[in-house]
Amino acid sequence: MTQEELKSLFGSIGEIESCKLVRDKITGQSLGYGFVNYIDPKDAEKAINTLNGLRLQTKTIKVSYARPSSASIRDANLYVSGLPKTMTQKELEQLFSQYGRIITSRILVDQVTGVSRGVGFIRFDKRIEAEEAIKGLNGQKPPGATEPITVKFANNPSQKTNQAILSQLYQSPNRRYPGPLAQQAQRFRLDNLLNMAYGVKSRFSPMTIDGMTSLAGINIPGHAGTGWCIFVYNLAPDADESILWQMFGPFGAVTNVKVIRDFNTNKCKGFGFVTMTNYDEAAMAIASLNGYRLGDRVLQVSFKTNKTHKA
Repeated sequence: MTQEELKSLFGSIGEIESCKLVRDKITGQSLGYGFVNYIDPKDAEKAINTLNGLRLQTKTIKVSYARPSSASIRDANLYVSGLPKTMTQKELEQLFSQYGRIITSRILVDQVTGVSRGVGFIRFDKRIEAEEAIKGLNGQKPPGATEPITVKFANNPSQKTNQAILSQLYQSPNRRYPGPLAQQAQRFRLDNLLNMAYGVKSRFSPMTIDGMTSLAGINIPGHAGTGWCIFVYNLAPDADESILWQMFGPFGAVTNVKVIRDFNTNKCKGFGFVTMTNYDEAAMAIASLNGYRLGDRVLQVSFKTNKTHKA
């Protein structure tokens, strides 16, 4: 996720005073967390209620009030390598949770195969908890491991070689989707997410995605220079940008969402637009969401064309 995507996501809730995506000082890569300041405190509360637990691409984001800065909570991020390829994020948290409260965690995966790279990050609430985790787990063999793991503080300036390796881990080709079974699982997750978030009973219209190949670079409807624009029709009058983030976020990188509203009533006019970075991800979202029943409405989802409603 880029700084602009972070701003676009949280800007759909309310007016933002400032936002910052935290990056590694050496590699320039995102560390997986950021900060957003709203002008209206009520929007901050709404953002937590709306976006906490939202699944974006392969990640589930956590949104909460920022903690006051102090020396006790700085530099509490750990870099873990040598993890078993079969270890899940939940198992990683279970392994480290005995040492303190975990703020965030993640396991790096190969974007093509989806297989773990054996590298992960754990951010504790306090530095002292991270120190205890290093003492207790560095050089130890976790359950299911044949080799000991390495646990150390992330972003250690003296470890330039490891930083270079870490930088390479992030540089991978565009994600390629597996077959229909994986997409059925993706649909199941989205269906449950919408049900939990909005209390609506919804279902996916069965659609085939076999044989779908990349057409990036070809002049076809939807291409907008900065990404692929998707037209979403038959939205309810009370629909807002957050529902579009909820729906399209699990399929890939979303750069912008927009619900078209009536000037007088400020109600949704029944349609909106979503811009996604990658063609394959946009096509997969269309294949899965066209015909999707949201509440009492069946959505029509397609690439934007010249004949599509204009904003």
